[in-house]
Amino acid sequence: MLGGYIGKILRVDLTERRISTEKLDAEIAKKFIGGKGLGAKILYDSLKLGTDPLSPENILIFASGPLTATLAPTSARWAVVTKSPLTNIFLDCQVGGYFGAAMKLAGFDCIIIEGKADSPVYLWVHDGNAEILKAGDLWGKGCFETEDTLKKRLGESAHVASIGPAGENLVRYACISVDKYRQAGRGGAGAVMGSKNLKAVAVRSASYKIEYADPEGFREAAKKALKVIRENSFIPLRRKYGTPIWVAPVNKAALLPTRNFRTGVFEKAENISGETMRDKIVVKDGTCYNCIIQCWKYTHVESGKYRVDELAGPEYESIALLGSDCGVGSIEAVAHASMLCDDLGLDTISTGNSIAFAMECYERGLLTAEDTDGLELKFGNADAEIEMVKKIAYRKGLGNLLAEGVQRASKKIGDGSERFAMHVKGLEIPGYDPRGAFGMALAYATSDRGACHQRAWTVRAEIEGKLEPRFSTKGRARFVKETQDERAMCFSLVLCDFAPLEVKHFVELLNKATGFNFTVEDYLKTGERIWNLTRLFNVREGITREDDTLPPRFMEEPLPEGVTKGQVVTKEMLDEMLDEYYALRGWDKNGVPTEEKLKELGLCS
Repeated sequence: MLGGYIGKILRVDLTERRISTEKLDAEIAKKFIGGKGLGAKILYDSLKLGTDPLSPENILIFASGPLTATLAPTSARWAVVTKSPLTNIFLDCQVGGYFGAAMKLAGFDCIIIEGKADSPVYLWVHDGNAEILKAGDLWGKGCFETEDTLKKRLGESAHVASIGPAGENLVRYACISVDKYRQAGRGGAGAVMGSKNLKAVAVRSASYKIEYADPEGFREAAKKALKVIRENSFIPLRRKYGTPIWVAPVNKAALLPTRNFRTGVFEKAENISGETMRDKIVVKDGTCYNCIIQCWKYTHVESGKYRVDELAGPEYESIALLGSDCGVGSIEAVAHASMLCDDLGLDTISTGNSIAFAMECYERGLLTAEDTDGLELKFGNADAEIEMVKKIAYRKGLGNLLAEGVQRASKKIGDGSERFAMHVKGLEIPGYDPRGAFGMALAYATSDRGACHQRAWTVRAEIEGKLEPRFSTKGRARFVKETQDERAMCFSLVLCDFAPLEVKHFVELLNKATGFNFTVEDYLKTGERIWNLTRLFNVREGITREDDTLPPRFMEEPLPEGVTKGQVVTKEMLDEMLDEYYALRGWDKNGVPTEEKLKELGLCS
């Protein structure tokens, strides 16, 4: 077998209660690597057109990569891949913590879960084996209690990925909570678990060791990568503040989501900034498996209605969507709401976005106190936000509608609310207003899972002047395309977004671990192959150029204040970027990969 891999896949059929193992195909591994890429290949080959994401026919894939659990720094990462019940298209989520390394060291590169159990179960993976066990006593419990219970039952060395009530109730953006405070957050992977009556997956490392094609060469490559991370000038700030370090600069740059993206400037941003969070509620730092960055910020609020016993967070995205986007200016309130989301099993981005949408509907008179069960659902009302988080998880009252996501909710509410339902392809917009960073407009429009900042993050390059001029479409198409290809590979290795490494470092680590002989060009071409495969999946599901678009608010309403005042991404501007992007990708004008491009990438059937 190739170095870096265990060489085995675990397949679990919940309907038949059947567990089997398969060899990892070396040729597929070389073409699609692992993590996102391997998951995409399995999903594309396994699902039929139109498969209901919440049916037993959908599959759920937990996939590590050749660098997961290795000496490579930030090697904690792994991927969850499935068809999203929120968007009905491809979904992959990148996850940190300790679970991914434990899964691989338990004897499997990948777990494929299919079917549906006839009653609640959990999967216990250990020592190269797996068991399907009863979980009736866990059903209804939050993710925190579920993990604590399983650790007591299976041993403290077990690592747990679980769903809360939101996943059980098929909230379309329910997440999977991993090691309590890490999440497969976006797109509803937790609802897919819930639809299968799968409460949790628990794993424990065994005696499996990862062999390297060039052990000494890999150790040297890992040392070199670690040195680069240690010497990076931004790492001390990330270590001190975590992702919330971005709240203040993004607000200053006037693209912080505020009151359902009506403006990019929040007057209470300082109250929810990384600096304020560090001063007021951070109690210690934490880290994922084999990582020196220590970006986890454990927080604690001693008492009061916003009490937080312990939380690793909130992260920047949670602060932006549960904080400024809902007009909430208390870091304690945001931390409490984020803690509830983690425990109940909700994506903080979609939850905050959905509540902000409902707040705007309420203030416009499209929703009334009768609809909200008496909640005064106005921007800035943290108590109402917190109650709505609970209602969404349990599908109570208005929460039942918001649990469907803003795209479906706006269609039900009508009266023009579709114009300020902030999503792309059904996935709610994350924490950056693209009217203040035009590259993000294209990144959101073309992301393979709907609105996503992780596939191509142009914000820093634009606000720091590396993409000039700032308010321009110039150079954005190439930047987005090349970043998407590079990230597709990073998410297949799997290493962390925050590792400040160059492509040459990734290539050396991959080659020394596996025995591949990739050049930088080979590496990026493989990323391009993976990106085109996810596009093929989405095209098969009916995605066209018309879906590569933005909410009307971004294209028609200029930002009202700050350095971005007057900025808007018009349809003409987006079309210009799309034309250039499709041409660079070798896709036709409707966004479909051409036969020539598919042949070049080895994707023709």
